[in-house]
Amino acid sequence: MSEHRDELPRSVHLTDPRALRAYAHPIRMALVGLLRGEGPFTATRAAELTGESVASCSYHLRILAKYGLVEQAPGGKGREKPWQATARYTQWSDTSEDPAVAEAATALSMATAEHYLTRTLRALEQRHTLPRQWQEAEQFGDTLFHLTPEELAGLGRGIDELLRPYEEREKDPARRPEGARPVSVLRIAFVDRELPGTVNPDSRGE
Repeated sequence: MSEHRDELPRSVHLTDPRALRAYAHPIRMALVGLLRGEGPFTATRAAELTGESVASCSYHLRILAKYGLVEQAPGGKGREKPWQATARYTQWSDTSEDPAVAEAATALSMATAEHYLTRTLRALEQRHTLPRQWQEAEQFGDTLFHLTPEELAGLGRGIDELLRPYEEREKDPARRPEGARPVSVLRIAFVDRELPGTVNPDSRGE
């Protein structure tokens, strides 16, 4: 891994609808993810990692920089300037009272879900190529709970605490134990209105 900041800010929070729409692009989401895990790197290296052209990667990196998601890193020679992520996570809210922000945020959430669904399907498709130990360790499943909004929020905080010790390994590769590999942990929890007999929260007037 190339040299990078000792400490990235935990998150960048998107509130501008233009920034939200700009990030809702699969190549840009992929570039930010790669910079967080493999960066800093140049547009040439980005092209090697993504299969896109150098010109395309350079364009998308400039768009990301415009909205504060990436920035130019120190070093590099000539026109080959490296890029780095500005934070470890990207956050946004779907609950804004501004219709333009809410619409753009919802579109970004849907694009993100589609992005991770594509990656999940690809992982399942290639699962048989993993060693048996990894195949047995991977998790694909779901569980239904009946929760209050407060309990659901508390569940999220509990998961945050459970995952926090592993975050240090992302900042410092020397902390990664032998045999560790990059693992995407997806968190999806929603009110499931499609199950028969499920109470519609809206019907209670809450």
